Amino acid sequence: MTDVESPSYVPGHGLLRGRTAVLTAAAGAGIGGATARRFLEEGARVLISDAHTRRLKEHEGALAAEFGTAAVAAMPCDVTDEDQVRRLFDTAVEAHGRLDVVVNNAGLGGTSALADMSDEQWSRVLDVTLTGTFRCVRAALRHFRDQDGGGVIVNNASVLGWRAQAGQAHYAAAKAGVMALTRCAAVEAVAYGARVNAVAPSLAMHPHLAKVTSPGLLEELTAREAFGRHAEPWEVANVIVFLASGYSSYLTGEVVSVSGQRA
Repeated sequence: MTDVESPSYVPGHGLLRGRTAVLTAAAGAGIGGATARRFLEEGARVLISDAHTRRLKEHEGALAAEFGTAAVAAMPCDVTDEDQVRRLFDTAVEAHGRLDVVVNNAGLGGTSALADMSDEQWSRVLDVTLTGTFRCVRAALRHFRDQDGGGVIVNNASVLGWRAQAGQAHYAAAKAGVMALTRCAAVEAVAYGARVNAVAPSLAMHPHLAKVTSPGLLEELTAREAFGRHAEPWEVANVIVFLASGYSSYLTGEVVSVSGQRA
């Protein structure tokens, strides 16, 4: 297998011009942070949130310095807290009059053999990754129901919702749940003129992943990819932009795999 170099960064084309977007877990160098940047490059106004307040503030400042304070706002939010979720979405609507796009990126992983996994480990991953996504989808749909023109939700799932990997029972179950939630929410969202889709990345490298995953496992997972490399977070963000834009107007209830599958 021949390794393929990462492609050149794709410039913005105004695909989200004038849209208001809420993005969870959007601070830092992962998929959420990359998506916030891509949305700004495509002309959107963004309200980014994260449970890590210091990192969120730093990311807000960096984006505002580049794209202007009118385009970027930030609000801490723990998706396991219903009151915080409700305030996040209400704030976006109060500031801009409507809500156009929601990207649910918040998730929690970890590695544990199933026989050794505690109830607390299982429940914590499910509460953040699946129930947290549910809370945000519910909040978004309530706003879409009450406004003209609907909106778009993009959830972040994972190929582990389909594939088996040792030590990932809780995370895989949560991400499979996100996929099922996406499909069911999409059927109901049609009544509000809204669409709900998801992305399922395989391996997008970022500093946090490198901290919580062993180098040996990362090397093994990378070797499985057809391109012989991991995805850049912005490559996943590009697909999220597509799903949020008018280019995907006939897609709903779909889970788009962002991975290099072996033939």
